[in-house]
Amino acid sequence: MTLKRIDPGPRMSEAVVKGNRIHCSGMIPEDTSRDITSQVEQTLAEIDSLLAKGGSDKMKILSAVIWLADISDFAAMNAVWDAWVVPGQTPARATVQAKLTDPKMKIEIMVVAAI
Repeated sequence: MTLKRIDPGPRMSEAVVKGNRIHCSGMIPEDTSRDITSQVEQTLAEIDSLLAKGGSDKMKILSAVIWLADISDFAAMNAVWDAWVVPGQTPARATVQAKLTDPKMKIEIMVVAAI
């Protein structure tokens, strides 16, 4: 099987497609000056775009890992997440608190999806 690298850079690719799966890098919000709701919305939009580039969509997400800078944002993040996912098509998911690379960044999400 061949690999398809999506938006490869010197350190990492935004995603890698192998077989019938797309493995996405951790996606982050573009504007980190915004609140958690906006940062989650931005990040999910980035995921939608990246999945489309790989021939997939949010209905085919198999698993997601969510890193929150502050676990007290869990409820606000879930409100946006719950409005975004397709009922009955929710992936396996883990959410943890972690120190992120930019102190203004509130969230990072990594997904694996079927194609």
